[in-house]
Amino acid sequence: MLWKGRRQSSNIEDRRGGGMPGGRIGGGGPIRLPIGRGAGGGGLSGIIILVVLFFALRACGIDPLQILEGGGIGGGQQIGFEQQGNSQVTDEEAQFVSVVLAETEGVWNGIFQAEGQEYSEPRLVLFTNQIQSACGYASSASGPFYCPGDRKVYIDLGFFRELAQKFKASGDFAQAYVIAHEVGHHVQNLIGVLPEFNRQRQSMSQVEANRMSTRVELQADCFAGIWAHYTAQKGLLEQGDIEEALNAANQIGDDTLQKRTQGYVVPESFNHGTSKQRMTWFANGLRNGRLEDCDTFNNPV
Repeated sequence: MLWKGRRQSSNIEDRRGGGMPGGRIGGGGPIRLPIGRGAGGGGLSGIIILVVLFFALRACGIDPLQILEGGGIGGGQQIGFEQQGNSQVTDEEAQFVSVVLAETEGVWNGIFQAEGQEYSEPRLVLFTNQIQSACGYASSASGPFYCPGDRKVYIDLGFFRELAQKFKASGDFAQAYVIAHEVGHHVQNLIGVLPEFNRQRQSMSQVEANRMSTRVELQADCFAGIWAHYTAQKGLLEQGDIEEALNAANQIGDDTLQKRTQGYVVPESFNHGTSKQRMTWFANGLRNGRLEDCDTFNNPV
């Protein structure tokens, strides 16, 4: 990816070195990529209508986020140190993440503006070892995640080395796909998909919740594909970039992860999608860059 010299995002919080002592993820549910363990799948008929409703309500002067969230967003405790602004991000890995985040901002701002709406940009937190978010304590072993409670993406940059070495998904565009996927969850949060998912899964069995989770995750993959579509239009992709992203989607599919870690698969435990599904839905978004091509809830996955 041709990223050097491009605009960096001002929405970076560098908290590396501010690790937390042990702890588990609390309530609220971060949305993450699976690493080193199996995942889950299911139906949520009609949820894509929320995409249309979001823009319709906003056009009428009604903020659907206030309705869905009861008027506010919970804030997580601030820990460690926080560095904000481009001047604070000096190492190359962090600069790359900052540029990719800026590119996602450009794409999603454009898509929302085309609908006459404003895109609320997420913040991205760089951390090492462990961190506390509005979703609770998280370890770097859990991989990158998005927390709906504070609308932030969290990444320990060590994951990218694990992605290349352990999961055989090397390349800068494999890393960009991971970031774009988590930003895709932020888009889902804004348009109401995640709040509805969290509401409905309270009354579902684990198997049903896994099935729904799969559709949520595959839509985030599709949204990552939409970002890749417009990034390609800007002429920023190099030969092999798309293959890197597809390989990453393949390597972190539920079936592939389960085969690698336990030697067999348990389909009812899938909650992110198979390798084939993840590659297919990324490709769906990449093809035309249209939101309507990312309806994982009313189409077979």
